[in-house]
Amino acid sequence: MKNIILILILLISQNVFSKNDAPFKIGIIGLSHSHVHWILGRANVGDFEIVGIVETDTALAKRLMKDYNINKNILYSDIQEMVKKKTPEAVTAFGSIYNHLEVVEKCAPLGIHVMVEKPLAVSFEHAVKMKKLADENNIYLITNYETTWYATNHKAYSIVNDENKIGELRKIIVNDGHKGPKEIGVNKEFLDWLTDPEMNGGGAITDFGCYGANLITWLMKGEKPISVTAITQQIKPEIYPKVDDEATIILEYPKAQGIIQASWNWPFSRKDMEIYGQTGYVISENKFELKTRFVENEKENIIELESRNHPYQDPFEFLIALVRNEITMQPYDLSSLENNIIVMQILDAARKSAKTGKRIYLK
Repeated sequence: MKNIILILILLISQNVFSKNDAPFKIGIIGLSHSHVHWILGRANVGDFEIVGIVETDTALAKRLMKDYNINKNILYSDIQEMVKKKTPEAVTAFGSIYNHLEVVEKCAPLGIHVMVEKPLAVSFEHAVKMKKLADENNIYLITNYETTWYATNHKAYSIVNDENKIGELRKIIVNDGHKGPKEIGVNKEFLDWLTDPEMNGGGAITDFGCYGANLITWLMKGEKPISVTAITQQIKPEIYPKVDDEATIILEYPKAQGIIQASWNWPFSRKDMEIYGQTGYVISENKFELKTRFVENEKENIIELESRNHPYQDPFEFLIALVRNEITMQPYDLSSLENNIIVMQILDAARKSAKTGKRIYLK
């Protein structure tokens, strides 16, 4: 009897190991977002397998699947058909922001986890519906931002919140954007919906305003701003006639301010952040370079960082580890639903403020 029990334990252990050791099954829904190259180019690492792709634009699908040598037999035009036939453990959404709600509506009831590209949703109304579905069906619904994987941002968070090196926060400035999506040459399929206010929820205010809202909410440990004030402009209406290309958003907190500068008019691409406290500052210049100053009569210190450790180097290894219960998501984590619900409240308020010219108070 003892030998039988030992054999059963060994078999169970082997099955658990095999399940966790096997490639993670991922489905891709939508190919129009240019960030899809991240997952398509990453598939050969071997930690996940793309089991199905949903895309109604057959020309786009054929082009990308040929470029990345992906079997055309895994292409579908319908979400439900793909997820039922291929049973992915999770899906990643790389279509328009408006379509994120449909992805969750089709996948959550089947217990399939969802990762969407930033921002979470096209509106706060959509975000609330998505959260309800995720909660009811006990799935992870996470949002991917490029800046989540920056070593500098996490070092900055540690300096500010764990080491308390700069005292109480007073001002956080987040700068994001580039020359403009058309100017940098994004693919036509991406540009078409990115510049459509219904499909994207706005222009630069959505595309790059979400980064700042996400980072500031994280640094403020989930505290909502008292109010949101925003201005938007169409500096290039001949290129972007339907949406803004310039946005500045001010978040009011009891003792601090958040300033989000989102633009399709920067002379160069940028994703950087400045954090000022009572006694010092931290500046995240890029993914690896951080500047700090804690004493008035001392020089600025420059810190060079390495990539973060597994499974925090990219969204796909993070998703796999999360679903397989190898890690736990921290409260108001950059990827978390609770953080990104607040992001959507901020963006909705910012759009309303820009439209009305008024400060919008959050409930």
